[in-house]
Amino acid sequence: MQLRFAIVAPVLAAIAATGSPAYAADPISGRWVTEDKDAVVSIGKCGATTCGRIARFLITPPDGADQRDIYNPDKAKRNRKLLGLPILTSFKQDGDVWRGRIYDPNDGKSYRSVLRRKSANVLEVKGCIGPFCQTQLWRKAR
Repeated sequence: MQLRFAIVAPVLAAIAATGSPAYAADPISGRWVTEDKDAVVSIGKCGATTCGRIARFLITPPDGADQRDIYNPDKAKRNRKLLGLPILTSFKQDGDVWRGRIYDPNDGKSYRSVLRRKSANVLEVKGCIGPFCQTQLWRKAR
């Protein structure tokens, strides 16, 4: 009996060690197609928080792929390229939702935001002003 335990215990420990990180993984991370199907946003860790950057344009912006952040209220930031721009910032998990800020490069405004994984292929994205929120459903990119 002790010999069997000596063989089984290390195997179980190895399985537990490799299985745990999968459950601890960020359930909103990955590449997501926006509801308008104009861009792919890549969500992942940014230091102690989670963020999302424009990874790819699916519809070329009016000024081309080199489009700048022209509507940003901070004049010093208006020369930033939209490609690679962080539009989801400072997200932290709060139960089954993630709370942070979302930036809309179409109007240069930042909003309180809540993200929720609805299924393996759907991410609910809310942008809010006060009690009023607008919801979009982003789909997993292939």
